[in-house]
Amino acid sequence: MIEDKIQVLRKAAKVSNEQSSEHIWCVIAGNQDLVNDIAYAAIASKDRVKILFREHVNLEESYVVKKFDFIMLYGDSDKIRDLSYVCKENGGAYIQIAPYYVGNEPNLMLLVAPDNLIKQFVGDVERADAQLSILLEDQTTGFIETDSQLNMKLPKFLSSLISPLFNMSDVVLSTVLISTESENDVGKIQEIATSNNIFVIDFKDIIVDEEV
Repeated sequence: MIEDKIQVLRKAAKVSNEQSSEHIWCVIAGNQDLVNDIAYAAIASKDRVKILFREHVNLEESYVVKKFDFIMLYGDSDKIRDLSYVCKENGGAYIQIAPYYVGNEPNLMLLVAPDNLIKQFVGDVERADAQLSILLEDQTTGFIETDSQLNMKLPKFLSSLISPLFNMSDVVLSTVLISTESENDVGKIQEIATSNNIFVIDFKDIIVDEEV
């Protein structure tokens, strides 16, 4: 736990050193309860933090449904870093995005998905001869909810035995910030991400110009 906190502090310091800013963006991903807690804390501090959007994802892979939430925040850097520490201590993943990246990196895109899909996506992008740079990334260390699609076809007593096995599946979520030099590669990368069941956000669509 102490080592995790040290890593979190180092990551926050790196972003801070690249450009000190009063306001930053942040995406936090994890299970529903974690994101509920983050959303509640953000609403309680609405004078310092804005919730830009929140998504609940049900992702079907083979016979398993993976369920996770993520939330996008913008606001006071100190408050968002506090929320990021809470996220990491409870097994979530987060990325803090300082204005440095917006001003210095072209065509920013944000990805949220299980880690295996992110790795498949990177391989597909390389095979498509598109170029990308991975700027920031983080992974969950806690469990997200999973469920079996077999439950609908099994008797209730069997379903009650099988469900806990799927709910303990070790699923790692990744949050990744990428950029690409080529405008022509943006659409290609977004298409590949979507085809791999990855939630992709074009960062220029969520940039907030006004201060909280």
